[in-house]
Amino acid sequence: MEWLLVGLGLVILMFAGDALVRGAVNLSLRMGIPALIVGLTVVGFGTSAPELLVSIKAATEGAPGIALGNVVGSNIANVLLILGIPALIAVMHTADHDTRKSFLVMIAATVLFIGLAFTGSFGPLAGAILLGALALILWDAGRDAVRHRRDAAEADSLCDVEEDVEGADPNMPWWKIGLFLVLGLIGLPLGADLLVDNAVIIAREFGVSETVIGLTLVAIGTSLPELATTVMSTLRKQSDVALGNVIGSNYFNLCGIIGVTALVAPVPVEATFLTRDLWVMLGASLMLIPFVFLGKNITRVWGLLLLGLYVAYATATLI
Repeated sequence: MEWLLVGLGLVILMFAGDALVRGAVNLSLRMGIPALIVGLTVVGFGTSAPELLVSIKAATEGAPGIALGNVVGSNIANVLLILGIPALIAVMHTADHDTRKSFLVMIAATVLFIGLAFTGSFGPLAGAILLGALALILWDAGRDAVRHRRDAAEADSLCDVEEDVEGADPNMPWWKIGLFLVLGLIGLPLGADLLVDNAVIIAREFGVSETVIGLTLVAIGTSLPELATTVMSTLRKQSDVALGNVIGSNYFNLCGIIGVTALVAPVPVEATFLTRDLWVMLGASLMLIPFVFLGKNITRVWGLLLLGLYVAYATATLI
């Protein structure tokens, strides 16, 4: 029964997160907030809402291993699993797209996160530092995006900005916006409750730590939306979107989710994170160097390598 409830919690989180994004995006656009700002803030935080609710719930319910494991495990899965599986379906042509700056931002966020982890706990000060770093990242990204659009030669690209924002529908009626917001706000805490409570029960039944469950079961589950997005982007030959989603999701996870969670409740760092998992996360992130700097496409061979490394890591974690 616990496994069914975990699955139900994940399904509710996925649909509730999507509903919240759609409602918040269209509410913001109706209120006159520029679509560019919506794309950088509302969508980014909205798509991370499942991970955020799970981490806050876990930290406040005395299961900090799930809170931290969810974020670290999701970042590992984003690179090795979320890029590995789509590459088996079709070659991801990332060589023609410049993601160097975003990649360096992700690495900087990862190094900052690891440094704060060695203080032993993510408390209010660490949370404020991470959220400050995220605010700086968003400000710089917004400045770059404004400059890019200002320099764009095509006038229609300026007129159709809304089309670039996930979930935007200029004709969505107010009642539907309200319905999406209500479903998202009700569904997210409900899904988080089901997932965390039953994941803790499973961990105790199998004699494994809550941290291991967070690094594997919970992390994979909360990464399913990114997997679906990446697979669809690959099939549509939008590999730049796929790689960008992974990079953006990773620094949102590190700075935004743990940043907010640490302000709500302290998140202690277990020794296993300091000796293994954080370094695996950094190593997985550095594996993007050939695709970002050396012009390599993510072929099926690379996909098999990434997927094999994830299976090896998950197996070593569970043993």
